[in-house]
Amino acid sequence: MKYAFVPSPLANSHGLTVAVETVLYDLLGITPNASEDEIKKAYRKKARDIHPDKNRDDPNAATKFQEMAAAYEILSDPDTRVLYDEGGMEGLQGGRSGGPSMDDIFAQFFTGGSGGFSFGFDMGGGPSRFGRQNDSVLPHEVTLEDLYNGKTVKMNMEKQVLCSSCKGSGAKGHAKPKQCSTCEGSGRAYIKTQLPGGQMAVSPQRCEACKGKGENLREKDRCKKCKGSGTVKEKTRQEIFIEKGMADQQRIVLAGAGDEEPGVSAGDVVFVLKVLPHDSFERNGNDLLVKVKITLSEALLGFSRILLTHLDGRGIKVTSPPGKIFQPDSTIVIRGEGMPIYKRPDTKGDLFVLFEIEMPSEDWLRSVDQQALANLLPPKKPEIQPEPKIVDEANFEEIDRDAINDEDWEDEDDDEGDTFDDYAGGGPAEPECRQQ
Repeated sequence: MKYAFVPSPLANSHGLTVAVETVLYDLLGITPNASEDEIKKAYRKKARDIHPDKNRDDPNAATKFQEMAAAYEILSDPDTRVLYDEGGMEGLQGGRSGGPSMDDIFAQFFTGGSGGFSFGFDMGGGPSRFGRQNDSVLPHEVTLEDLYNGKTVKMNMEKQVLCSSCKGSGAKGHAKPKQCSTCEGSGRAYIKTQLPGGQMAVSPQRCEACKGKGENLREKDRCKKCKGSGTVKEKTRQEIFIEKGMADQQRIVLAGAGDEEPGVSAGDVVFVLKVLPHDSFERNGNDLLVKVKITLSEALLGFSRILLTHLDGRGIKVTSPPGKIFQPDSTIVIRGEGMPIYKRPDTKGDLFVLFEIEMPSEDWLRSVDQQALANLLPPKKPEIQPEPKIVDEANFEEIDRDAINDEDWEDEDDDEGDTFDDYAGGGPAEPECRQQ
């Protein structure tokens, strides 16, 4: 535990300074004498520097961020800061009437019990109990090209900001709010609910008349610009940078760009990437997969041509080695032509090319000397030996391959739980590739 000596008002009756716990101040990199503005600036800087999205190589990044955010929640609220300054973390345990307990404080940020933490901010859009507006989480659709090449996106957004006329008080001039007559200043209303058996349960909820504040302004005392709410809507121009190699569901955080509310600091705007399906490529980690059609002639005699157009518009030319015959479903790999690796865009994964042999058409077959073609091709397969005693001549009809549902043909043993391969790293099959 670290301690520091600070001047009055924390001096004792003899005029000597007393020791004060400074762990929360240390987490933000500030002194116990820091002003509210200094605390806010320190939080925003720390949020940018130690955010888990920017420190993916640090396994403790999430915990460090959570601890720093918890420190800010306590120190940014004047009431909880006084409790902490006077008694440290122990002083927060109900040291004052109505003050939050230790469980209240940390339940607001961390869940999961011993051994691990998970961030516990409610993403519902309202302010938290201890001085910080909740984050706004927005999905953002991107293409595979965006993730391969990187992209800067500029957008117009509307956010809630403090009213410039009343500075967030909601009041006209020097008018003061009055105690709410509905909840009598408690900020809570009690709702009765009938339970099975005829019993009644009473549960506390936020008072809607005063929005949980315990007081409100009379109509004539309200600011004309914000109608007493303390906030107005404002259009802003935001910019996010989609970095090369980012992944589906990755988060881009704009610290402090969220809605503002009187008495609390602005939350973050969090964009969650949603990758749209691609017509040709499939991504598997840092690797790419693509299916390419080649002709029967190319499968037998080789090729030297542009096989595909890459995600950055480049043509990828491949020359097969002399004498190489490509079987159906043959696969080649082109090293270093996969996805850029996140934060290391000069390094790329691999590109897997799956070949599909395109058979000639019946019109082509009728246009050539079939006997001469038969003499060039390998001989047909002989009859099955030994030949069955009974042989039936069967008729057939062609159907679309897609009409066969593979799931209906799975072995019954496949449904009997996990296999050894599942535990040994076999995992699911590679994703299907779309036609190039």
